Amino acid sequence: MMKRTGMAIMAAVVNVMFLQAQEIKITEYTTLEQVYDAPVKSEKSLPFNELNKESGYVLYEAIIKVNSNGEVLELENVRDYAAVYTDSTLQGTITDNDKKLPLNITAGEYTLRIYTENIGRITYGPEILDNSKGLFGGMKLDGVTIKNWTITPLNIREADVQHLKFSTAKAGKLPGFYKGIFDVTIPKDQYLDMSGWGMGEVWINGQYIGAYWEKEKLQSIQVVADLLQKGKNEVVVFEMKNNNQKTIRLTEKPVFK
Repeated sequence: MMKRTGMAIMAAVVNVMFLQAQEIKITEYTTLEQVYDAPVKSEKSLPFNELNKESGYVLYEAIIKVNSNGEVLELENVRDYAAVYTDSTLQGTITDNDKKLPLNITAGEYTLRIYTENIGRITYGPEILDNSKGLFGGMKLDGVTIKNWTITPLNIREADVQHLKFSTAKAGKLPGFYKGIFDVTIPKDQYLDMSGWGMGEVWINGQYIGAYWEKEKLQSIQVVADLLQKGKNEVVVFEMKNNNQKTIRLTEKPVFK
């Protein structure tokens, strides 16, 4: 009897937690072209500081010719995080601690797209004088240097997301902005559960609220009551990796892995 009672209590607790979580469906999407800055053409890749970009994101693009499946992309410097696509297919991610990536594609010609984020500046230690960010140094595919880059700074954190033009069409496979609408009866402090998403930034009703990353222990972002309004509210997410996510959850407690 005691065992059944305990199980019933646990089930009730789970049900209460479930009821406290509000699901937000992502219904609209737009690509990043609306936040492109002027592109720069360069034979070699350039760090952020040579693009007058102090922080945020930059897109590096080049045409590559692949002779066989499994050819390895190798970057000399990655500061600090990059998502690698061939055409519109995500191949994986690269950091300065793991700078090699085998490409899972057949022979042919592709557009290599590397979306790169500067996570932060070095403020102490022996590398304080080496504050270059982005991709720089040698960029090779199976030992052959990749040349002729188009480098586009992305004004993502600076974007006025409420003025972006969204579409209800099916989301693309490249990084982009996602939008969902949700109802609030009584504004109160809550958390956005970003579990299952990859890496990106979030806005509520046009106000930036923070970043998320699947590698972090904390998988939620706080939403203070002052940002919410009775009735309809809007969430916009910039997602660097496309994990084909369709929902976000509002919870009353922070979410950890």
